[in-house]
Amino acid sequence: MKDELAQDLARLALVLHEQPDVEQTAERLLEYVKETLAASHASVVLVHRGGRLEPAAATDALAEEADRLQVETGDGPSHTAVQDGTSGVVLGDTRARWPAWSAQVAEIGVRSALSVRLRTPTTTVGTLNLYGRQVDRFTAKDLAVAHVVADHAAVAVANARNESTLWLAIDARKLIG
Repeated sequence: MKDELAQDLARLALVLHEQPDVEQTAERLLEYVKETLAASHASVVLVHRGGRLEPAAATDALAEEADRLQVETGDGPSHTAVQDGTSGVVLGDTRARWPAWSAQVAEIGVRSALSVRLRTPTTTVGTLNLYGRQVDRFTAKDLAVAHVVADHAAVAVANARNESTLWLAIDARKLIG
């Protein structure tokens, strides 16, 4: 099993590296997460200057809505992972924490959540989020695998983001020139 996961991660790193932008990098990551962690509902949320969160990609409408609610309420697992600097958060029952977010997210059917930071040695790029419709959907093993996947993905997302920024700067320079 370890050899298979290592080979899968190596393939993931290559696939993510080949993506032309942040959005497609995040989408390929979510495809991998759906298969590897059997997560029906997953998303990537990016961190911008000042700690502002912005949804980047989601597997479905449920994950999109859960992320929208996190941004709207300023509460939830992504915020905790980013602000507290925790490497990951597993919540067995969404009604047990983050009152502003929990009440609303439980109404749409999200009952458990897992969020891990997408981090490089120098910065937090965002979070990888998994959502479940049942209580206690995610295990310690899911968290461990999500950490490994997130560490691989963070480098690819950071590189795609940096490349996009460089192209914007080049375009701006051409306009000025």
